[in-house]
This record gives sequence, C-alpha cells and structure tokens, in this order.
Amino acid sequence: MKIILTGASGLLGHAFAQAAKRRKHEVIGIVGSYAVPIAGLSQQKAIDLNDLAVLERFVLEQFPDAIVNCAAMSIPALCESDPSASERINVLVPEKLALLSRHLFARFIHISTDQVFDGASVPYFIGDPPNPSSIYSMHKAESEKRALDMASEFASIIRIPILNGNSPRGNRSLHEQLIAAWSRGEKAHLFTDEYRQPCLSDNLADAMVELCERNDLQGLLHWAGADPLSRFEIGQQILDHFGLSPDLISKSNRGNHPEHSRRQENLTLDLQPLAGRLKTRPQPFSEQLESLIVPKQFRVWYNSI
Repeated sequence: MKIILTGASGLLGHAFAQAAKRRKHEVIGIVGSYAVPIAGLSQQKAIDLNDLAVLERFVLEQFPDAIVNCAAMSIPALCESDPSASERINVLVPEKLALLSRHLFARFIHISTDQVFDGASVPYFIGDPPNPSSIYSMHKAESEKRALDMASEFASIIRIPILNGNSPRGNRSLHEQLIAAWSRGEKAHLFTDEYRQPCLSDNLADAMVELCERNDLQGLLHWAGADPLSRFEIGQQILDHFGLSPDLISKSNRGNHPEHSRRQENLTLDLQPLAGRLKTRPQPFSEQLESLIVPKQFRVWYNSI
C-alpha cells in the first residue's frame, strides 16, 4: 500500500512511518522545514501546507492508496494568538486531503482531539456532541465535520488524548517536556483535578496502520490509553520510571490558575467500537512507560543527578 503522510516529522507521524514500514507499506512523508531523514519513509518531501495547490498536485501525482493526516497546529496558545494560521492547518488542510481521498478512492485517516469535548460528563462516546472551548478545539471539531462531509465513505476521524513517546527532536511528548523543565531547574506544578488518558504514540500508530488496511471502520472513532490519570499522577509515574526525585513535581489545582480556567476537568473517552475490533489493544500507562527514554540533549543533565 502506498501511503501519503503529512506531519511526518512530528511525534505521531514519526511513529506511524515506522509502524507502516514494519507492515511493508510504502510511506511518502510530507514535512515542512525538517531536513533530517525520518526512519520508515521511502520518500521525504518538503511542502508548505499553507500552499494547498502544491499539496494537491503532489498528492495527485503520487496517487496513494491512503492519506494519513498527522499535521496540526496543536499548541492551543499558538492557535489563540493566530487563529488564521490555525484554521489553515487544522481545518483547510484536512478538508483538502479529504476531498483528494474521495477523488482517488483512497482511505483517509485524520487525527482529531479529545479536546472537542467540554470535560464535564465522562466518559465521552463517539456520538456525544462536541462542545469545544478554545480556538484549537473549535477548529478540530470543524475539521471533523468537513472531512466527513467531503469523504464519509473513506474517512476515519480519530479523537486522541495527550501522547507519550520519543519524538525525533526529543521535545514533543509529555515526558520530554517535563524533562526539559526539570533540566532547567524548574519544578512542575501539575493539576490533581485534570484527568487525561495518555497514549503511547507507537500504540496509536499501530492502530492507525490497521485502519489504513481496513474498509469497515469509517466515521468518528476514539483511541487512548487504558488509564484515566490526573496530571499529577502522570508526573509521579514518570518520575518513578526515570528514578527521579519526587520533589521535582508539586500538586496544583486548576481553580488557583485563572489562565487555565478553560482547561477541561476530565476527557476520558469510551474506546468502543475501535478497541474491540482491532488487533492493537489500548495500553495501560505502566506499559507505555517502558518505551520512554531520556532525549539525547538532556542525558548529560540526567546522568549528573
């Protein structure tokens, strides 16, 4: 199978490229300015996703069997500061890719977010109405609608939680960001009243490859780890895994931070029907931790403590 992959240099894109290669698929990765070769890709192409005409020409030239969209402007604060840029990447790009998938009769896998929900009533089922509270989540909810409007018979939209994993740059995943803060001498203040379902990028990538290979699981879908945990509990387990001091984190509460008032309390997802129909299984957080390593740029600091 020939697969076009956007966002190939990101945490999830990198994991997907390797998972697809293990299954003997040909993956053509689209990146922005990232020039380092990415493992798992048969071809790496630099394209500015703001130029939809160039993107369209390249996809049509390749004539893929599947299109996987991992590209996103995923930092909510950046989306708030530049809504137009967020709309271009988070809405217009997946809309264009969905249209191309319909034209090519290709599978389309698009990544959305658990943040389309408001966090007030869990667990969230795939049929529950979104209630986004930020520019990022509003644009992701809109991308779901447009992708399904364009290519409902080809599209699988996967809502996902925060991701663990080892990113190419060593700065994208949850544990990498915590380690970066700790290396700067910063204590992490983690919420005890904000619950998430962290997922390993490699595990999600395996599920996505299965979806590329199947034609019976279209529409909205959920995927996440097996355990809902508070941000503080996640931090504790990461510290334990790396043998670091518990003093590197402290308990915090969303109510004490007005700037975080819109952060959802609990985004636990119901994982059916996907969890019951794939060979890949949702992982407990303890199992995810086994895959995590200290990024190269922080190993001198880590070995010195």
